[in-house]
Amino acid sequence: MIQPQVISGVASSPSPTRFRRNLLAWYARHARDLPWRESRDPYRVWLSEIMLQQTRVAAVIGHYEEFLRRFPTVQKLAGAREDNVLAAWSGLGYYRRARMLHAAAKVVVRELGGKFPATAEEWRELPGIGRYTAAAIASIAFGEAVAVVDGNVERVLRRVSGRRLTSEELWQAAEDLLDRKRPGDFNQAMMELGATVCTPRAPGCLTCPVVDLCATRGEMPAAAKAARQKKREIHYALNFRDEDGRGGEVLLVQRARDASLMAGMWELPEVAAGNGASKPSFALKHSITVTDYTVRVWRSAAQAHVNGKWIAAERLGRVALTGLARKILRKAELL
Repeated sequence: MIQPQVISGVASSPSPTRFRRNLLAWYARHARDLPWRESRDPYRVWLSEIMLQQTRVAAVIGHYEEFLRRFPTVQKLAGAREDNVLAAWSGLGYYRRARMLHAAAKVVVRELGGKFPATAEEWRELPGIGRYTAAAIASIAFGEAVAVVDGNVERVLRRVSGRRLTSEELWQAAEDLLDRKRPGDFNQAMMELGATVCTPRAPGCLTCPVVDLCATRGEMPAAAKAARQKKREIHYALNFRDEDGRGGEVLLVQRARDASLMAGMWELPEVAAGNGASKPSFALKHSITVTDYTVRVWRSAAQAHVNGKWIAAERLGRVALTGLARKILRKAELL
């Protein structure tokens, strides 16, 4: 096995030049055809980076295209109502991202005259933009020579170096390897490698373009056992009426505007188990971070104290629904 040498105090590949050449050649042949890679428009790059945070690529593609259809420019986004932005985001989860995206769009339009920042440092001054996101946008859309470190890049760097690098060591290692002439392509190639080849489980080392420069060539020993998922059962009332034969309405409740999670979003009323019915209409599974939920849905009236609102079924697609509410309504064939 080739032993890694030290670059700027961090174990890295034996030949940064060869690493860059091999990686970029591989990326040119194997990069996935994704809609946000069709241009380097900063608005589109920014939107994709926010959507991809903590969300799988496959889940983002449809939402990305629909969001752009509704808000094709930063000006359209800045001028939209928050409820409409949240409705377009519905199903992606982590709704704070949508609120910060909306807030940043207003800053760009109202304070920056519609002109996007060109550097990572300037991007970090906008709401909801952290170190990784700022570097990704600046390198891809503006060609700034700044490296990125996300979960995929972190995994690649640790395996290549054979070490469990600290956060700052990871950023330094990424900077040492960065192709400063093609920073956007290099950063995307690193993320692509981690997402498609250097995967968390069973990495495809035989197809890796930098396998001969890798100290690990496979999975690193687990540092600690992952926390066990918690299990919980929850119940919701699906109250549907169609008194005039025009498509019907569903009773929904809105989360408090100051709620810590999914503030202002709409959902079905949560009820006690059974809620007077003999058995649930259907059940489904839903997971949020470390909790796996069994969700039982009862076709019955919500309890009298529920302060809800009747929403026409034809409008449900434009309402800012929680991800679980959207899943339930789809299962019930109302959405």
